[in-house]
Amino acid sequence: MTHHYQARIYVTLRPSVLDPAGVAVQGGLKQLGYDNVEQVRIGKYIELTLRAADESAAREQLDKICDQLLANPVIENYRFDLVETSAPVEAGVTA
Repeated sequence: MTHHYQARIYVTLRPSVLDPAGVAVQGGLKQLGYDNVEQVRIGKYIELTLRAADESAAREQLDKICDQLLANPVIENYRFDLVETSAPVEAGVTA
């Protein structure tokens, strides 16, 4: 039996990697008067749905997807939340 899962994936730069976009945003915030912002880091957020035999298989597949495409493991970390969902409704199909 196949299960459907929704994944929420968060990709961020490793702490040791300089974040020029974060530095630029922090500078902009200071110009707007937000002097209390001490650090800004910019990342990516991705949602996807997938089918898998079970949660373990879904997690294994997500690790591969993140390592191979969504994140650069040399400079980025990733984490994900995984929730089982009901089967998606296909266009033109009624219950």
